[in-house]
Amino acid sequence: MPSTNMFNVLVKVLEEGRMPVESSSSGVVRQAKQKRKSHSLSIKRTNSTEQDRLGLHRDMLDGQDSKLPLSLKTNLMDLFSQIEREFESLYIENIELRREIETLNDRLTADGQTLEGADLAKGALKTKTSHSTSQLSQKLKTTYKASTSKIVSSFKATTSRAVCHLLREYVGHRDGIWDLSVTRTQPTVLGTASADHTAMLWSIETGKCLLKYLGHQGSVNSIKFHPTEQMALTASGDQTAHIWRFLVQLPTPQPVADVSQPPCDDDVEVSDKDEADVEADGSSDCPSVRVASVTLRSHQGVVIAADWLVGGKQAVTASWDRAANLYDVETSELVHSLMGHDQELTHCCTHPTQRLVVTSSRDTTFRLWDFRDPSIHSVNVFQGHTDTVTSAVFTVGDNVVSGSDDRTVKVWDLKNMRSPIATIRTDSAVNRISVSVSQKIIALPHDNRQVRLFDMSGVRLARLPRSNRQGHRRMVCCSAWCEDNTSCNLFTCGFDRQAIGWNINIPALLQEK
Repeated sequence: MPSTNMFNVLVKVLEEGRMPVESSSSGVVRQAKQKRKSHSLSIKRTNSTEQDRLGLHRDMLDGQDSKLPLSLKTNLMDLFSQIEREFESLYIENIELRREIETLNDRLTADGQTLEGADLAKGALKTKTSHSTSQLSQKLKTTYKASTSKIVSSFKATTSRAVCHLLREYVGHRDGIWDLSVTRTQPTVLGTASADHTAMLWSIETGKCLLKYLGHQGSVNSIKFHPTEQMALTASGDQTAHIWRFLVQLPTPQPVADVSQPPCDDDVEVSDKDEADVEADGSSDCPSVRVASVTLRSHQGVVIAADWLVGGKQAVTASWDRAANLYDVETSELVHSLMGHDQELTHCCTHPTQRLVVTSSRDTTFRLWDFRDPSIHSVNVFQGHTDTVTSAVFTVGDNVVSGSDDRTVKVWDLKNMRSPIATIRTDSAVNRISVSVSQKIIALPHDNRQVRLFDMSGVRLARLPRSNRQGHRRMVCCSAWCEDNTSCNLFTCGFDRQAIGWNINIPALLQEK
């Protein structure tokens, strides 16, 4: 930067003696004389104008027995003035930074926390260059943001804790699992959609594969079950969505081994080499279905998600071609094409009791499509995120919960869409979330392999355990609740090729809140 370069030039000039010299002996004498006199020369800070400051320096030099040419003295004074201004600017900026750190610490101390990196005020505020000061300023902003996020997430934390147990692992896919869902009819089975081009149905109690669907030619990105019949709807990277029927018979349940867990926040790292152990050991003798009953076409890109409208007579799909399509299930005809998003869609979800659809997109928005009135199809745009909206889901009431790559989850009231009623800030991107109907709990799967539970007001309840080789070893892609099962009531899947069944027990006092 300019001040550093000028300072180096000055040093080089003074060290090499690059100035007019009449003779070697007289030059040495004059240099020694000037060194003795230079101890009395100082650059003093003043509030006067720059002209007065330069005049003062020139008067000081004029009072010295100096043989420097006038042009060289003028250049030296200009350089000294610039150096002084630079150091003065750094000094003032450091004072402001110290004050800001003290203010933040006072605020955080009042909330029972201390700003991480607060010791910056003791030794890290060095005036080397403006670049280092800029780095310090950025570090301060980052630290402040992280600390305030922790306060927001835990400000209303309660001493009651959710009890979390890992009950079952569902292993058999040969690639990452994008999505999972639980049937709404009996028998209750778990369905998974994988990048290995297959969808699988599993016995929840035994972890055995009951059926494998092989009809897609690309990654299977989502799976949803019909509300009243034994039919599945899958979306795929082959630009289609398939509807296929299944008939399964549940095996005899086996006793569940003791899986007592430490507290839900235990987070001991496991080795990534263990991922090799997750191989297809539960699907080798699994029966398969290869032909779809209905194929939904018309998209020009990857179909990333699909869902059934209430009643099951229509289905909606979301695609990377920036459109969502509404189909008649019986005829497979396209009924409506829902356009408006500026970038690829990431998810779609339907309301459990009303003809409402919500679509999410990489354009940082999600849209609510209303089909309750056949003559009017209204759309509302929700703008509250700063990065890709990875999913938005309905609750039983008039709320929508949205998750984003901006590391936040927001709860919205359909009657007032201008701002969220609750915001959850996390430390990692959020993938496909789910909301428990009975317990009103939001399950957040993260890119950093964690799964966290929050209530609808944004209070953190638990983090699912990751210790002793238990839990996910790769990004967690999706979560799904099962309201009818007394053992496994939460399921998660990830890119470690496995789905996991959990038992989540929330204290009654916490549920009342």
